Amino acid sequence: MSIRVRIAVCSLLFLVFSAQVSGQAGDPVVAANPSGYLLLDKGLQFRITKAINSMYNFDFPTAEHDFAVIMYQYPEHPLPDFLMALGYWWRIEIDVTNTKYDNIFIQYLDRANEKAEKMFDENPKNKEAAFFLAAGYGFQGRLYSERKSWTKAAWAGKNALKYMDLSRGEEEFNPELLLGDALFNYFSVWIPENYPLLKPVMALFPKGNKALGLQQLETVASNAFYTRVEAQYFLFRLYASEEKRPYDALRISEYLHSKFPNNPYFHRSYARHLYSVGRWTESVDESIEILERIDKKQYGYESNSGRFAAFYIAEYYYRMGDMPEAKRYYLKTVAYGEESESQESGYYLHSLIQLGKMETAAKNKVQAKKYFDRVKKYAKRKHPAHKEARDFIKKNKL
Repeated sequence: MSIRVRIAVCSLLFLVFSAQVSGQAGDPVVAANPSGYLLLDKGLQFRITKAINSMYNFDFPTAEHDFAVIMYQYPEHPLPDFLMALGYWWRIEIDVTNTKYDNIFIQYLDRANEKAEKMFDENPKNKEAAFFLAAGYGFQGRLYSERKSWTKAAWAGKNALKYMDLSRGEEEFNPELLLGDALFNYFSVWIPENYPLLKPVMALFPKGNKALGLQQLETVASNAFYTRVEAQYFLFRLYASEEKRPYDALRISEYLHSKFPNNPYFHRSYARHLYSVGRWTESVDESIEILERIDKKQYGYESNSGRFAAFYIAEYYYRMGDMPEAKRYYLKTVAYGEESESQESGYYLHSLIQLGKMETAAKNKVQAKKYFDRVKKYAKRKHPAHKEARDFIKKNKL
């Protein structure tokens, strides 16, 4: 798993607006907002929910039209700018190596932070302003960690935690704040366990509790209104990669894909978890659909998703003994990996190894050697794929 600042943790507004409609679309909404906070305006909350659901389903024009209307109505409030940033975050999320949206994402966050700071300066007890500042700094830290700007990420994370503490006390905010607590508790322990060099950085933060964090995350995923989808997103990642609970990961990713069928991240995650639990024919069906959407140039479906999908299909045919089809899809995996510049990924390297073995079996040793040499070129020497390539070359005298 990436070290994204799930460390900084406080992407609270990103988390807060991961809303789902708990009732039917036509259910009446009672507007009761004694605090005066815009976030707690029930009518606006309902409108935001619909827009966010469009965003999660990668219908950005519809979502951003609604965000623009809110910006026109509330030009001095940080909410609309933050929502626009949120849309660009999901463009980044489908392929975090792509930096083309970084600048506009940061610009919208900066604008949201400036407006929130003005609100906070006017009233240091304004918990809504603190809420937005926690979110803005948390989101900045999340991006900076992706770009390996660790000092910036740590600074942003510290600011996010400060404002998260200041935003406490509004009872209606508390269930959503639990997600920030959950992520902090889990990842503040997970990061130094997996990245020892970052222990000095993590010493700047309070001590976490990983078991408590997972429990809190499960509570939010089951009971929260605003933050349910984001909690589910983090949970299926943790279940799959850290907690070794693949069936739970599948259950959540299946739900998210059914709810947001045009979200490529949820789609490829569903295909991946089907593959992980041995439901290979279903994984192949989903993977073929992903590749078809890429061919149709459906928005958000690109080479990174293609690399995942082609690999699952290749593995299926390999297990079934259909070597021509397996080879075809391993080659697709390699092509998508090169297009997305993911040559160090496990799927890319494993595909090269399989292709090398197939060419060796076919007595095409020259071509086989080329595949294994590419593994050695892109895999770090300590990577298992590098060792497997070296051993195979030596054993087969390539």
